[in-house]
Amino acid sequence: MTPILRAQDIRVTYRDHTLLDVPDLTLAEGEVFVTIGPNGAGKSTLLRVLAALQRPKRGWLYFRGNRIPWRRALSYRRRIAVVLQDPLLLSMSVYRNVALGLYLRGRWGAPVRKRVMHWLDQFHVAHLAHRPGHSLSGGEAQRVALARAFALEPDILFLDEPFAGLDMPTHLEILADLRRVLRETGCTTFLVTHDRDEALALADRVAVMLEGSIKQVGTVDDVFLHPVSEEVAAFVGVENRIPAHIVSARGGRTHVLLPGGERVEVLGEFDGTGDCLFCVRPEEIRLHPMSSAPLPPNSLRGRVVQSISLGTQVRVIVAMGETLWRVEVSRSTWRHLHLKEGDDVYITIPPQSIHLLTGSAAVTQGKDTPYP
Repeated sequence: MTPILRAQDIRVTYRDHTLLDVPDLTLAEGEVFVTIGPNGAGKSTLLRVLAALQRPKRGWLYFRGNRIPWRRALSYRRRIAVVLQDPLLLSMSVYRNVALGLYLRGRWGAPVRKRVMHWLDQFHVAHLAHRPGHSLSGGEAQRVALARAFALEPDILFLDEPFAGLDMPTHLEILADLRRVLRETGCTTFLVTHDRDEALALADRVAVMLEGSIKQVGTVDDVFLHPVSEEVAAFVGVENRIPAHIVSARGGRTHVLLPGGERVEVLGEFDGTGDCLFCVRPEEIRLHPMSSAPLPPNSLRGRVVQSISLGTQVRVIVAMGETLWRVEVSRSTWRHLHLKEGDDVYITIPPQSIHLLTGSAAVTQGKDTPYP
């Protein structure tokens, strides 16, 4: 992939505290790059630096191979567009809000009207063109802000938590529209969010940012299924993180001993033997009633201790000795299983769904099982 933007040796400090430390980061032409992390991780600071809206203590940006001078970054900023959590619409009509950036670039006449109405239509707000910007609902205003950004035909689109504060139905609708537009246009996009589902829906690549630094960068599958450390695993939703022990590895398979003595098979070979952290996402685990036969490999017996409704999903806590497993199934699957708290049950862990953290990455040891 051809880099359109590169950041090198970026460091932002406040007094003696480091807010951001990013040695190297590239954004490829045409990709959707999503940075996720908790509040206060430094995501918005990184976006402001990449958009040349904030000068770091040190470091440089390179746009299409050319270094951007921090004091003369206006020409670069005219090639990008930024959408914030607050749409920041002016007290003028929706049409003029979207057209304003084009006016400032010396564009006028019929081509501007055609472009503005096209993007209002793409985000389903063309019927609001003559409404005052301040009279819109939150979802309508964010749709207008997105239309305003795309009307500029930016080389890079920066999105800073654009869906935060919206109700869930509106959030999902605008997210679907944005995904469609990004796929149709191929617009290079840098999005920061704390919402993992947004990354799953939009990202070509994902970066996990914690405490001002990027801990892992990769595809969605790389990051969400194969986190490089326990802290990354915790943030991306790998809730089952069990101290375990590798007993053998051969023939493309690794055999692991769990705390209760259960032996499971993992796809892939890990060098040597020793302690590890056994990681699997709750939605990857399958539930079977005791009457099920035959059972798939890696089926372990436990007991249902709790079930928690999560809207369309049900979180089931299964005890296996002192170890608690988090399992997530659909409501329809839970009804079909006819299980209740206190019932014995089998859980099946597909070998290809297991990820092992070994060596220094397996930071949690001992009898206590960590959960966020």
